[in-house]
Amino acid sequence: MPVSTDELISEITEIVAEELGVEVDTVSADADLRTVQGADSVKVLRVIARIERARDVELEDEAVFGASTIREVAEVLHRALAEEARV
Repeated sequence: MPVSTDELISEITEIVAEELGVEVDTVSADADLRTVQGADSVKVLRVIARIERARDVELEDEAVFGASTIREVAEVLHRALAEEARV
């Protein structure tokens, strides 16, 4: 059964909070990832790597770098998972 974007947002929010060492409820799905407390480019890359490992998917760099919020990353992931399901 396909996973919803909302489920992915929740999953990614948890990963972001863990990587940045902040409480989940302080991370907004619509906040710019680069401005979340404790964020830097290396930590954001680690977040993306964890998402890819957790979902066993490789996200296109261009799509990931074009996404600035958790919601946008979830949409990129949702499209990638849907594409893999078609293959």
